[in-house]
Amino acid sequence: MKRIKAGIIGTGFSAMSHLEALNRLPNVEVVAIASSKLAKAEKVADNYNINKAYGHVEDLIGDTDVEVVHNCSSNFLHFPFNKDVLQAGKHLLSEKPLAMNSKESSELVELADQNNCVAGVCFNYRHFPIVKQIREDLLYGQQGRVNLVYGGYVQDWCLYQSDYSWRMDPEKNGSSRAIADIGSHWCDTVQYILGKKIVEVFADLKTIHSTRKKPKAEVQTFGKSDGSDTEAVQIDTEDYGSVLVHFEDGIHGVFTVSQVSPGRKNKFYFDITTDHATYSWDQERPNRLWIGQRNEPNRELVKDPGLLSPEAATLAHYPGGHQEGWPDGLKNLMLDFYTSITQKDGDTSSYSFASLSEGHRIMQLIEAILKSHETKRWVRISE
Repeated sequence: MKRIKAGIIGTGFSAMSHLEALNRLPNVEVVAIASSKLAKAEKVADNYNINKAYGHVEDLIGDTDVEVVHNCSSNFLHFPFNKDVLQAGKHLLSEKPLAMNSKESSELVELADQNNCVAGVCFNYRHFPIVKQIREDLLYGQQGRVNLVYGGYVQDWCLYQSDYSWRMDPEKNGSSRAIADIGSHWCDTVQYILGKKIVEVFADLKTIHSTRKKPKAEVQTFGKSDGSDTEAVQIDTEDYGSVLVHFEDGIHGVFTVSQVSPGRKNKFYFDITTDHATYSWDQERPNRLWIGQRNEPNRELVKDPGLLSPEAATLAHYPGGHQEGWPDGLKNLMLDFYTSITQKDGDTSSYSFASLSEGHRIMQLIEAILKSHETKRWVRISE
């Protein structure tokens, strides 16, 4: 089998997660990595036996050996690098957000349509076996009509005033933080499960720390500063938010995001209620699905290929009792994306990864949430 040659932009948490997932695929070879600091790229290349390290992203995109580019750079660089990759006619998997605003993301959708390449956005929670199982159950109406969805995504890494990273800077991260960084995952995953779009939102956002202590030395996301040399900076992006949502077909819902909830490390959860059951999932316990019923005993389905639907079982690579988690969901995304490249016939609708069009609509959704908070009213998502 011909090996597909990939290049990765970035050396931070997302880039390393992509690299480790790609190293688990049988038909992909990472041949290049780029960073704004050549020494960082060279260190990663040496550790992972990658042939080429670049200090300029343009050199990686222009490398004729690189067929697929993974854009794991900082948010404000997503749009220009994504644009360059698409214009070079190469396959693209971008970390979210797709761009800094919907005007930019719309341009990327048009570029992707014009070029003969596969392009997607890294919304990895779609690719857990239990998530797929819920989607299959609801798709075939096993529990009746969906009525209500609620849940959230809560963390604690921004709890203290001394917590700071580049994600606090709107010029680098964008005008939204908690909603864009983690709320986007909740919205994408639930929309994917339901097969329904969010069409209207009403938002209430809050910034807990109006100023933070910014270290004068660089700190990575989830990193810690020693606090010895800092400066006070104003914070305008939200630490917390709750959003009422209306989906297509009259489904109502609500979700809460927080990056200031003590003890919550990465709790992404939802309940989906139907006429006959409630489906409840928590990604910190990703191998279990709680199914609640009124007139029968509640039950719990575990991740076991023998118990899942055929479609969901394809995402479970180990027998029941052998736990799979966050890195395995990311691996499943990569498998889905690269299968679409090897079997490309111009139609990616049969694959599960988020398209650029879906990434663009998430940008529109984020902007609608910000507008709703500002105006204190319901806002419809633009088509």
